[in-house]
Amino acid sequence: MKRSTAVLLQGVTVLVGLGVLAFLLWEPQVEGRNVRATTFEIYFKDPFLAYVYVGSIPFFVALYRAFALFGRAGREGAFSPASVEALRAIRRCALLVMAFVAGAMVIILLQGDPEDRPAGMFMCLLAALGMGGLATAAAVFARKVQDALTRSGGDRRR
Repeated sequence: MKRSTAVLLQGVTVLVGLGVLAFLLWEPQVEGRNVRATTFEIYFKDPFLAYVYVGSIPFFVALYRAFALFGRAGREGAFSPASVEALRAIRRCALLVMAFVAGAMVIILLQGDPEDRPAGMFMCLLAALGMGGLATAAAVFARKVQDALTRSGGDRRR
């Protein structure tokens, strides 16, 4: 991988991370029930919001691992045992986010406002689909890199 391509992908990764962080901090303030609430009420009296923030940690860990993977690929090349491990970590993070999303779906179904349930379920399904696609892509790429390493004799583990 060219160094310029790796830097571009790292930049995109940082922009995605900043965008998601901005959305996580901005969205609760414009949510219907929080329009007239104070900052303390929005961020410290909503257990579901705390659950969402804890559930976003694996997402940011995956972004960090992707950032490091792109940097390593720009320096050393994409085919290394460290790349395989980073892709596996990204897959695990995506699966963990999917588990948090499933928990959020249960919380929305049990405690959510009946009028808000369809929108909440749709958002959860979109997030689960995105994370499922990411987990699948990371698993496929990890397998391809591992196979290439095995064929070239660069890594004897399987």
